[in-house]
Amino acid sequence: MKAMSMVGLLGALWVGLPVGAEPALKMLETKVISPDAQSYHGWPTVARRAGGELWVVWSGGREAHVCPFGQVLAMTSRDDGATWTWPRVLLDSAIDDRDAGVLETAKGTLLVTTFTSLAYEPLLKKQQAMVELVTGGWKSAGMTPEQYARWKACHERLDEAGRKADLGVWLIRSTDGGKTWSTRLPSCVDSPHGPIQLRDGRLLYAGKQLWTDAKKIGVCESTDDGLTWHWLAEIPTRPGDEVIKGYHELHAVEAGDGTLIVQIRNHNKANAGEILQSESSDGGKTWSVPHSIGVWGLPSHLLRLRDGRLLMTYGHRRAPFGNQARISTDNGKTWSGALIISGDGAGGDLGYPSTVELGDGSLLTIWYEKLKTAPKAVLRQARWRLE
Repeated sequence: MKAMSMVGLLGALWVGLPVGAEPALKMLETKVISPDAQSYHGWPTVARRAGGELWVVWSGGREAHVCPFGQVLAMTSRDDGATWTWPRVLLDSAIDDRDAGVLETAKGTLLVTTFTSLAYEPLLKKQQAMVELVTGGWKSAGMTPEQYARWKACHERLDEAGRKADLGVWLIRSTDGGKTWSTRLPSCVDSPHGPIQLRDGRLLYAGKQLWTDAKKIGVCESTDDGLTWHWLAEIPTRPGDEVIKGYHELHAVEAGDGTLIVQIRNHNKANAGEILQSESSDGGKTWSVPHSIGVWGLPSHLLRLRDGRLLMTYGHRRAPFGNQARISTDNGKTWSGALIISGDGAGGDLGYPSTVELGDGSLLTIWYEKLKTAPKAVLRQARWRLE
């Protein structure tokens, strides 16, 4: 058992844990919640509104992990995830709409974030080059003729200049509970689970610049309820690391003592596949050099529970394939051992869990997963308790 700091000791006493005890997890239910088994569902985020309504958003309408068809979809639940509405399309650009985040602000506004991508282009060009080499027949570069025709028709809805102009990091807003939505608004950065609300009223968005030369990681802020965003601070690069290929998919939380914590998906050689962490004690103006917290997995979602503890949930793309959680009782200085939310995955095409705390204190986690028994990735949900 790792030694606890004095802060961690006091935190353990505060939340009623025996000193030095690791938390335990009691699973209440696990189930698939996506109704369409013919489409690929990826990279969801769940949020709980002030009145208890749940929103989950994700990239749906897809054929595969990489394809041109992605849309931002949403479902809602008014019974803590026991049932969900039929999905509705919130956003469908002419190119691929990917990871989706959702947040209700302190003013009751719903924000949904996403980014557009042309990552499918190399696959399409490879098949097109094969078609052009073959006359009087078909030679596959991974596609059937029917699939190639679909991809090509979707791709050609815009010309090359139009596709490049459509690349961006975006959000949409609703001020009427999700009945109507704004047009796309640009944000400074992107991350799978989007921005957070700070206690001082600001919105903070930790993420990475996309489709820019710099591709910095850092934080942006909004002081007008998500209408506009401006760059606040860059998170420094750890010596020996590089950002463009090494740092990805950030998420933030405000700890009980006011510390801002950001966790980062890391693919640098040092601590490859682990989650790195950076902290700010001045409201996000400056940040510590990212450091390892000893957790292998990617990417993470952070949540401050009502009792003050911090919860991180993250995908685990090696045995046991699934999703895990850890708890901090000392404002992110140390983290507990792993709690297994799911460990029965068929492989690494899964993860991106996010978690909300329900009214009775139980926790609801939603992620995406390619199951052994389903042709395409689905949305999966677990309801559980900390013990």
